[in-house]
Amino acid sequence: MSWKKPAALPSQRWAYALTALVTATAVPLHAQTVQNVQKRERTEDPNLPVNVRAEEISGRPERELILERGVELSRGQTRMKADRACFKNVENEVTANGNVWMERFGDTYKGEELQLNLSSGKGWVLRPEYRMGLNNAQGAAKRVDFISEDEAIVVDGTYTTCEGLTPDWYLKSNTLRLDAGRDVGVAGKTVIYFKGVPIIGTPALSFSLSGARRSGWLPPTVGLRSKGRAEVLQPYYVNIAPNRDLTLYPRWMLDRGIQFGATARYLGENAYGGYSGQTHAEVLPNDKVTKTDRWRVNSLHNQGIARGLSFGWNLNGASDDNYPSDFSQSISSSAERQLVREVRTDYRAEHWNMSLRAQSYQILQDPNFFIARPYARLPELLLHAGRYDVKGFDWAVDTEVTRFAHPDLPTGNRAVVMPQLSYPIVRPGYHITPKLSLHASAYELSHGVDSAANAPTSLTRVLPTFSLDSGLVFERDAKLAGRQMTQTLEPRLFYVYTPYKDQSKFPNFDTFEASFNMAQIFNENRFIGNDRVSDANQLTAALVSRFLESNGAERLRLVFGQRFYLNEQRVQLLANAPRTESRSDVLLQASGRISEKWNFDSAVQYNASASSVVASNYGVQWQPGEKKVINAEYRFLRDSVKNAMISSQWPLSKRWYGVGRMNYSVLSHKVVESLVGLEYQADCWVFRMGGQRFVTTTRNTSTQAFVQLELNGLSKLGFGSPLESFYKSVPGYTRLNPGPSR
Repeated sequence: MSWKKPAALPSQRWAYALTALVTATAVPLHAQTVQNVQKRERTEDPNLPVNVRAEEISGRPERELILERGVELSRGQTRMKADRACFKNVENEVTANGNVWMERFGDTYKGEELQLNLSSGKGWVLRPEYRMGLNNAQGAAKRVDFISEDEAIVVDGTYTTCEGLTPDWYLKSNTLRLDAGRDVGVAGKTVIYFKGVPIIGTPALSFSLSGARRSGWLPPTVGLRSKGRAEVLQPYYVNIAPNRDLTLYPRWMLDRGIQFGATARYLGENAYGGYSGQTHAEVLPNDKVTKTDRWRVNSLHNQGIARGLSFGWNLNGASDDNYPSDFSQSISSSAERQLVREVRTDYRAEHWNMSLRAQSYQILQDPNFFIARPYARLPELLLHAGRYDVKGFDWAVDTEVTRFAHPDLPTGNRAVVMPQLSYPIVRPGYHITPKLSLHASAYELSHGVDSAANAPTSLTRVLPTFSLDSGLVFERDAKLAGRQMTQTLEPRLFYVYTPYKDQSKFPNFDTFEASFNMAQIFNENRFIGNDRVSDANQLTAALVSRFLESNGAERLRLVFGQRFYLNEQRVQLLANAPRTESRSDVLLQASGRISEKWNFDSAVQYNASASSVVASNYGVQWQPGEKKVINAEYRFLRDSVKNAMISSQWPLSKRWYGVGRMNYSVLSHKVVESLVGLEYQADCWVFRMGGQRFVTTTRNTSTQAFVQLELNGLSKLGFGSPLESFYKSVPGYTRLNPGPSR
C-alpha cells in the first residue's frame, strides 16, 4: 500500500467558517438504518505460541531474542515484518524498526518503528500508513497508539475511504480514536478536505466505522424553497437500543421562526407477538407569518397484549387548515387533509375474529374547494366468523354494529348481519361456485333540525343475494418473443341476482359507489359500505389469457371483461332516475414483463354506446441495465384527468447520471410536478444536485433545491434531501453507492 500525505495548507481557519455554509444532509425520520455488521473476532487464546523467523537470530531464547534481516513474527491473527526486531519472551513484547509492516485482526500498518505487547495488545507505531479491514478505510499519521486489541489512537493523522495515492477526500485530525469494539471513530479538532480544499471544520467529530447507527449529532440540513425561503434543521440522534431510537431537532425557518420536533421509533417482540410504533411531533411557537402557535402530531402504534388480542392507534392532528401547504416536503403530505384519529383493539381466534374501534377525523380545508367531513364511528364493532371446506361447503358470517356521529348531519346507529354459504366445485380445467348470501340491517336514527317531520327513526332491510361463479381453463404450447411458453385461455361467467328494495329513506353514513374496474365487476354489490344494497340481475363475462414460463412465472396477461344488465338498476345513492343501460363499459387490460428489460401495464374503460374511452391508463418501464430506467405513463379520466408522466435515471457519461420526472396536465396546460437532478459517482464519493417543484394546493406550488456531496463512509454535505426525492419520483431508481443509509 502506498499513501501520499497531503500537503499542508497555509491556514485552516476559514474551513471552520465554511461549516455554516457547507453542511451535511440528514433527514430525522430516517436518521439511520440498522445494519447487520459482521465484526471480526478480536480475542485470542493467551497460550498461542509466538513464531519468529530471521536471517540472523541471537540472544537468550528464554529471555530475549535479537532478530536481524528479513524478520517475520506471528501469533494468532497478528503478523509482522521488519528489518530488525527484539522479542522479549517474559513480557511477551516485540519492538521493531526499519520497514515495519504489521497485520492484526484484518487491519494493516506500515511504519518506521513499532512496539507491541502481544498479550495486552498495547503498543505504538511511528509515522505509519494504515488500512482498516472493517470498512477498507485508510490513512497516515505521525503516530498510532494501540490502547487495546480493539482500540487505537491516531495522532496528527488522516482518514478516508478513498483508494489511491491522492484521495479525493480525507479528514485530518489532531487525534482520532478508532474503536473497533464499539464500532466508533471519535476525532478531535478536525478539518475535512475535498480535492485538496478544506470544506468543513469542527472541534469534534464522531462516526460509525461500519455504518451502523449510533447516538450523536447528525449533520444539519439546509433547505432552499420557493420565494427565497430558507431553513436549517439540526438533528440529534439518540440510539436508545437496537430496537428503539429518538431524533430531536430544531428547525430554523428564515420566514417563520424556530420549529422544534421529535421522532421516536420502536420495534420489539413480546409473549403475544410483538409491538411497533412511531410518533412524530413538531411545534412552531409564534409563527412570524400567522402570529399563531402551530403544531402537528402523528402517532402510530400496534401491540399484542394477550394471546390473539392486539391493541393499536393511529392518531393525527394539526393546528390549522394551512399546515400541510405551508410545511409540506412532498405531494403526498401536502394533499393530506383528512387526518384520521383511531383507537382499536382486535382479537383473532382460529375460526373467528373481532375488532372494536373508535374513529373520527380532523378536516383541514383547502382554501379553494370544500372537503366533506366523514362520519365518526363512536364506536364500531366488527365480527367475522367462517370455515372452509366443511363437507364441501364454505360459510362465513360478518356482523357490524356502529354508532355514527357528525356535528352537522343526521346521526344514528346501524347494525348489519351478512351470512353467506357457498359450495365450490373445483376440478382440473374448470370451477363452479354457487353462493347464497343475506344482508340484514337495522337503523336507529337521530335526525337533525333540518330533517323532515315525517322522517322515520327506525328502518330495517333484509335482502338475499344469489351468485354463480364459473370458469374454464384451456392451455396450449406457444411462443412469446421467441421463447417457449404455455398460453392459457380462461373464460369466466359470473351471475348475480338481488331483488329490488326501495332504500331512498335510508341514510348514507359511509357508502359510495365503487370505481368500475376489473376487480369490482366480480362483486355482488356495486356499492362499498352497508347503506345501500344494489338490486342486481346481471351477468359478467370475462376472458383472460396468460403466457407462463416453465417455472410458472407470468410473462403476459390479457384481460377482457363486460357486465350485462338484465334489469334496470333502480337503487341509487341519491334520488336519481334508474339506470336503464343493458350493458356496462368494456374493460380491457394488458400487463406483463415481456423481456428482462421491458415491463408494461395498461387498462382501458370503453363505452361502446358512445364510442368513446371513459378512462385509461398506460404505463411502460424500460430497464436495460443497472442504473438505467425510463418510465412513461399516461392517465385519462374523462372531463377531469389527462396527465402525461415520464421519469428516468440514466447515465450521461461514465460517471454522470441524470435523474428526472415530469407530470404534465394536458387539461390545465401546466406542469403539476417536476424534478431535475444530476449525480456524479466517483470511487469514494457521490455528488447530487437539482430541484423539485410540486403543487401544494389548487393555486399554490412549492419549489425546493438541493445540492449534496456524499463522502462514502462519513457523511453527506449540502442542503436538501435528493435521495428521498429520487426514490419517490422515479420507480426503479438505484442508488449509485449502495450501503448504509445515514
